[in-house]
Amino acid sequence: MIADVAFDAPLDHPFSYAVPEDCRVAPGQRVLAPLKGAPRVGIVVALREAPGAELKPLLRAVDPESVLGPAQLDFIRWLAGESLASFGSTCLALLPPPPPAGARSRPCPRPAGPELLPPADPTPSVLVGAGREARLLALLGSGPPALVLVPDLDAVARWAQRLAKLGNAVRLDSNSSDAERTAAWAALASGAATFAVGTRGALLAPLPPGGRLVVIDEHEIGHKPPGHPRMHTREAALERAARDRVQALLTAGTPSVEVWWRASVGRVRLDTSPPAPWPTVTIADTRGIARREALTPVLSRAIRETLAAGRRAFLGVSRLASMLGCDECGTILKCAECAIALAYSPAGRTLACRLCAAGVGLPEACPTCRGRRLTPFGWGAERVEHAVRRRFSQARIARYDPEAGRGRRGEAQREAALNADIVIGTRGALRLFGPGSLGLAGFVSPDQMLGIPDFRAAERSFGMLWAAAERLRPDGALIIQSQNPTHYALEAVARQELNVFYAPELRFRAELGYPPFRRLAIITASGPGLAAAEQAAQAMAAALAGGPGLTIYPATSDRRNRARRVVVKGGPDLPHQLDVALRAVRAGRGPRGRGIIDVEVDPVEWPF
Repeated sequence: MIADVAFDAPLDHPFSYAVPEDCRVAPGQRVLAPLKGAPRVGIVVALREAPGAELKPLLRAVDPESVLGPAQLDFIRWLAGESLASFGSTCLALLPPPPPAGARSRPCPRPAGPELLPPADPTPSVLVGAGREARLLALLGSGPPALVLVPDLDAVARWAQRLAKLGNAVRLDSNSSDAERTAAWAALASGAATFAVGTRGALLAPLPPGGRLVVIDEHEIGHKPPGHPRMHTREAALERAARDRVQALLTAGTPSVEVWWRASVGRVRLDTSPPAPWPTVTIADTRGIARREALTPVLSRAIRETLAAGRRAFLGVSRLASMLGCDECGTILKCAECAIALAYSPAGRTLACRLCAAGVGLPEACPTCRGRRLTPFGWGAERVEHAVRRRFSQARIARYDPEAGRGRRGEAQREAALNADIVIGTRGALRLFGPGSLGLAGFVSPDQMLGIPDFRAAERSFGMLWAAAERLRPDGALIIQSQNPTHYALEAVARQELNVFYAPELRFRAELGYPPFRRLAIITASGPGLAAAEQAAQAMAAALAGGPGLTIYPATSDRRNRARRVVVKGGPDLPHQLDVALRAVRAGRGPRGRGIIDVEVDPVEWPF
């Protein structure tokens, strides 16, 4: 017998090995096999007969039995095809650590009981609104086994504690030891565990037909971390739920635009609740004063009143400040073709679109009001902290940016923020606070997020402001300082009406062909020099030229001018078209071709 084995490597094909007579293997089982002179763990994807073949033998089976069935292997092939990753890399990234050498197969029969049936209504549900997590726990407490996928490791610990009150809950995350993850997988497979919690890496954990697949905060960026498979947890979970006939449940304070659009066409069902008590929302117009003062009088007064009442305040800031705006009317200069903010380079005093690469001369006056005060605007965390300390010197003040602080330094900043009266931080710092725990949330300059060169800028800003409002006491205050006080994202938060945001946002996406109406991919070409990167980028663009339904934008440089990036728009079959082009480029370059080509389909963060 011959075993075809796939490895965690960027290869499109498996390798063939002879199966020793004393070795029993099956598709979906991990094995140890020699590859380039060293033993490597791979997974058997097929078995076949080939009499007389002279091949290297497998060294041994790693798993005592198959861990993946035919349906799961087909699902992994779909994942790999959609994310343009190798089958082996995708598969092995989603499996628990292998058992110790010499482990024996132990049968894990499910306890006797009524057979679980597929859901009567297969339409996925999205829990939105007040108390959505409590509603989810009530559903899970009276239902079949569930796999709960969360966006980060902090959420794994939090949800494991909640689910442990409902039944036996196990963890499938990288903070657990290898032995714990292996045992958790087996417990879920046998029915000994009712719930399993993990990040995207737990996507393949076993669930019986009729089980539940849950995605917490489906709109969060953390659901698409680096590494294989390069696909958002939400998309992968919805596909698996449809294939395995399990119910998909999602939660979101502000659903992603993709999910809201699906709800509008009947592909998912919105499960809403009555509106929660909402804080007082004030939008402070900062046109003409944003450069001089970080805090408007209304925000300063609110901070003073919050401290006097013994409550905590959060001041939201952004690390991004690359756009150019008008101090007089608040207009952000945007690309006429792509409708995203133009990136401003202070060194060269130039404006450029990060999507279509169009360069724009620096105008002398604002195109809206003809005002002449065009400046890069925004307040960073350090400048805001200085202004706050100057005015509120007696308060305990901490600055926290979880994306920037790592290791011991990050832990120290977190501890300081947990004990502070005023926390100055980025969007990620909001995770420190639970619902109703803040007396005040103030956003110094959300225009910095509204103006980043990303078509998702309004969606991210809206989600951040809504999340802050949910963390405020009913008698608290949300103050938004903006040079764009009439923006529909701000209006939706002030009115506590989701559709006030999604209706114009979907029109904008439809008119310009952004997701969910078309798919996007970012092709990054790098090499030993910029010339090699440029050559590789041009080769990919040429291979894609003429593809049906494709829009190919000119190549742009990354921030360090070491790589070239090409953005491609297409239809549902965009991954297939990209795969064909990649194969053509690789075949044309030969084994010694210079330059590395990386493709990310459906990016959630703009890398410019």
